[in-house]
Amino acid sequence: MPELPEVETVRRGLAPAMEGQRFEHVEAKRPDLRFPLPNDFSGRLTGARLEALNRRGKYLVGRLDDGALLIMHLGMSGRFVVEMPREDGRGHKNSPGAFHLDTGANAHAMHEHIVFRMEGGGVVRYSDPRRFGFMTIEETGNEAENSFLQQLGPEPLDKGFNSKVLAAGLAGRKSPIKSALLDQAVVAGLGNIYVCEALFRSGISPKRIAASLVKQSGEPTDRLKRLATTIKQVLREAIEAGGSSLRDHAQADGTLGYFQHTFKVYDREGSPCVTPGCDKDIRRIVQSGRSTFYCGQCQR
Repeated sequence: MPELPEVETVRRGLAPAMEGQRFEHVEAKRPDLRFPLPNDFSGRLTGARLEALNRRGKYLVGRLDDGALLIMHLGMSGRFVVEMPREDGRGHKNSPGAFHLDTGANAHAMHEHIVFRMEGGGVVRYSDPRRFGFMTIEETGNEAENSFLQQLGPEPLDKGFNSKVLAAGLAGRKSPIKSALLDQAVVAGLGNIYVCEALFRSGISPKRIAASLVKQSGEPTDRLKRLATTIKQVLREAIEAGGSSLRDHAQADGTLGYFQHTFKVYDREGSPCVTPGCDKDIRRIVQSGRSTFYCGQCQR
């Protein structure tokens, strides 16, 4: 499932075609994805303007001009492809039919479910072979009233996120730190890949009890301070790299991210640890039903 960096990369790819534009026509080729689409989904959006396209955790959140929220989740295999009108040598856009179809669209064409045609000439196509993604509309416009968004914890890339905020979420938790960080109520947007990578860079064992990283006073330990900083670093590096192209993920323009080429531990079971002087191999265990990759010598 795409994690924060992949969703943020997709958001940035969609924004030029969608932000500030009206939906000229919305085509829903089926009535449901993971869940049924809202009643008259196409009619509800047609004519509305998407004032802003944001991200909350692993969700894309678009604010409409009437205040309602368009909430979208990619699930396991959801994919957006953007078509933008070309410009001629004089800077004029060609006719609406003259679009550049971005790389990689054909593979998902048979599973294309939603098509957004925007007033600026952009066309955004959503395909989802497994149909684990979904789209819904929060008419109240309040994230706190939405069942998907209301349980989310702090955003790790927000300026206000720091070790004290992380300590508050981990205090008293007896679960392993790896499992605790996967809880979206503790930190929004983190997933298996980037938790494994952040824990390795911080030298923290994924099996360490989460509460052991918080002092009795509630203050973060030095190790937790390092982890909070590392989480930000890993996520920013991954966004810069366009995310990790695992299984179905690709950017909105069809290109692939390449952060997976810099993995230190994730999916490297049996490979030598990259830490200079370490002679151990990367291990894999299962925690909370997910594979955890780590170095038993470098992470304590």
